Parts: sequence; structure tokens; C-alpha cells
Amino acid sequence: MINRVVLVGRLTRDVDLRYTQSGNAAGTFSLAVNRQFTNANGDREADFINCVIWRKSAENLSNYTHKGSLIGIDGRLQTRNYENKEGQRVYVTEVVVDNFSLLDSKASGGASDTQSASKRTQKTQQQNNQSDPFANTGQPIDISDEDLPF
Repeated sequence: MINRVVLVGRLTRDVDLRYTQSGNAAGTFSLAVNRQFTNANGDREADFINCVIWRKSAENLSNYTHKGSLIGIDGRLQTRNYENKEGQRVYVTEVVVDNFSLLDSKASGGASDTQSASKRTQKTQQQNNQSDPFANTGQPIDISDEDLPF
């Protein structure tokens, strides 16, 4: 049997970190995952996936992320049920996270970081083109048949 879930999305709120009576850390959070298609109005919808993470991983996720952080998670889908105070049976489906990856830059500035990184890349490419005699500068290259090795 295979039960594997891999998601990339943004935290909808800060991780709710709590501790069990035995001292184990448990973090709960919701991950907004964009759908690959748009609706009839042309808007992209998102699914909000409930997740739980345990022990040291929960503490690390809580310490290094905040609402809006882009993360990737790897885990398994789990269902459970319990009886609430009114005596009703409540069913819960959630992702139990085994591993996570922080996908934001350290500055977590979002779009401004992406724009500045793009500008740095363009500047580096321009510098490389100036020092590369074979770079595509848009100018025609004058090659005679005598210059070809074949």
C-alpha cells in the first residue's frame, strides 16, 4: 500500500505549536495550495489542507516560518475521529508531515526578493556577454568559407 502526500503551498497562519502531556511538540497548520486551473471567472482557486507535524520538526517549522511562508511538505494522509462535547462523532482528515522544506529566501521579502534576484541575474549575464567573444550580441557574424575547419 502507498500513502504519500507531497504539497507545496503557503501557510495560512502561523504554526500552532502545543505540547502533549508527555512533552512531545505537536504543530498544526493549514497550507493553501493553488490549483493548476482557473475557474469560470478566470480566477485561480486554492485548496486549504490541514496538516500536523510532530516533535523537533514541529518546533523547527514553528521557529523558522510565519503566515505566508512558502513551504514544501512530504507526509501521509491520515483520518481519525473523536466524539465532541455535544456527543457528536467528528471525522478529521489531515496530512501528517514527515519532512518539510523552506522554499522562501531568508529575507522572506517575497516579490521584491525575486525582482532583485532577477536584476542580479541579468547583470551577471550582461557581464558574461561582454567578456565572451562568442556571446549572441545580436550583431551578424562575419565568417568566410576559409575560416571553417571542414
